[in-house]
Amino acid sequence: MKHFTSFDIDALEQLYKINLINSCTGYKSANLIATQSAEKQTNVAVFSSVIHLGSAPALLGFILRPATVPRHTYENIKNTRFYTINHIHQDIIEESHHTSAKYPAEISEFDATQLTPEYKLDFMAPFVKNCPVQIGLEYVEEYHIKSNDTILIVGAIKHLFVNDSIIQPDGLINLSEAKVAAINGLDSYAVPESLQQFGYQRPKKDILEKHQKTTSSL
Repeated sequence: MKHFTSFDIDALEQLYKINLINSCTGYKSANLIATQSAEKQTNVAVFSSVIHLGSAPALLGFILRPATVPRHTYENIKNTRFYTINHIHQDIIEESHHTSAKYPAEISEFDATQLTPEYKLDFMAPFVKNCPVQIGLEYVEEYHIKSNDTILIVGAIKHLFVNDSIIQPDGLINLSEAKVAAINGLDSYAVPESLQQFGYQRPKKDILEKHQKTTSSL
């Protein structure tokens, strides 16, 4: 097994280092975050940093890279407070990845790809049409991560749209059934397959009894 120390990592060629560290965490979610400016200019971009923060209230977070260059997603969210998160699925992987290209603010990635904006319930930000999971969020707060100058954006779920066929009786969304993609590193995509679902785990009775006997004899 190859071993990298922190010194080794610092000395690596830049692209190799970026690929190595971006992929060492494992598969990440593949999402399109869509926004609209106050002037109705749309924007959509691929993100692999969306995370679950809590269910009550329902909060999601995502990481923005340093705002040392124009970040249209960030600017639109700060100005309007609304955005959507849309799951990338197998049929739109290539078009979704192209949204990582750096277009000027006046050119919408929707126009540069075959992705289609979809407006629902008078929600200001567009959803991405035909995505099996579409989430409408409102900006809540942000945290500046000083160690690398990135920003954690926290949003509250206001609307959640899920294809009926992929919601299980227990509420689990079957992402495998919807062919939802995941990202390995920066630009490698996979469509994971569900193998097994486990129930809520409780301590084993025999292990607890053994522990109790051991502690009581001390």
